[in-house]
Amino acid sequence: MRPASTPRARERARERARQRAQEPAEGPAAADGGGDTGSTGDTGTRAPVLALRGVTAELGSRPVLHGIDLTVRRGEVVALLGANGSGKSTTLRTVIGQTPPTAGSIEIFGTPQRRFRNWARLGYVPQRTTAVSGVPATVTEVVSAGRLSRSRFGVLRGADRAAVRHALELVGMADHAQAAVGALSGGQHQRVLIARALAAEPELLIMDEPMAGVDLDSQRVLAGTLRGQVDGGASVLLVLHELGPLEPLIDRTVLLRDGRVVHDGPPSATPRP
Repeated sequence: MRPASTPRARERARERARQRAQEPAEGPAAADGGGDTGSTGDTGTRAPVLALRGVTAELGSRPVLHGIDLTVRRGEVVALLGANGSGKSTTLRTVIGQTPPTAGSIEIFGTPQRRFRNWARLGYVPQRTTAVSGVPATVTEVVSAGRLSRSRFGVLRGADRAAVRHALELVGMADHAQAAVGALSGGQHQRVLIARALAAEPELLIMDEPMAGVDLDSQRVLAGTLRGQVDGGASVLLVLHELGPLEPLIDRTVLLRDGRVVHDGPPSATPRP
């Protein structure tokens, strides 16, 4: 967890302030709320970092999402819940551009997705079973790949390498920096994927089942890591099967059923999937 008084934290805060100053002013998109009916604290008054409105999507020719409305505000943690096949992972892939929407709109930091270019502001953690499997690489090499979006011409410099080391420290994997990824346990592997996303120092973390198949110790480490990111001002959208150790961090749960939002509100009011 990064202390707020460190030079890196101050530098990151200044960078975020510069980026916020360049964002479009809040308009209807910010005032709407995108179904944010149950957020806690003052999150309802914060600018949205992500807004989906009426989003539909298909896999092949099969409709999967049917008019998804979803908003994530600055500093907010939103959990997507639902049974297998309800559209949770497809929603994330639609946000990051892997699955194009067939209708509706997506705005990222106030910019329409089709015009959004600053992808370094987002950190994506895919499902562990679909990521870097079989890749003959060290932990440092995998995490360094997450820093390329912040580097100049794809060349990592001193500050980039420091960010990679810090990301490994955040997830408790600094002692395994030179280990082969293929030799890691499931929990360690997941920590590496999260460190890869954190290496770019993102403002919005998008995570697909980060707790799936992870031992309890790693779950606690990952929960602490996310708490540190949120305390530093980051927003989080993640897919979960159950809230578990992350429940104290969750501001809102969004329950999907058959590609539709059936609940958007506080975790305590979440119906069964």
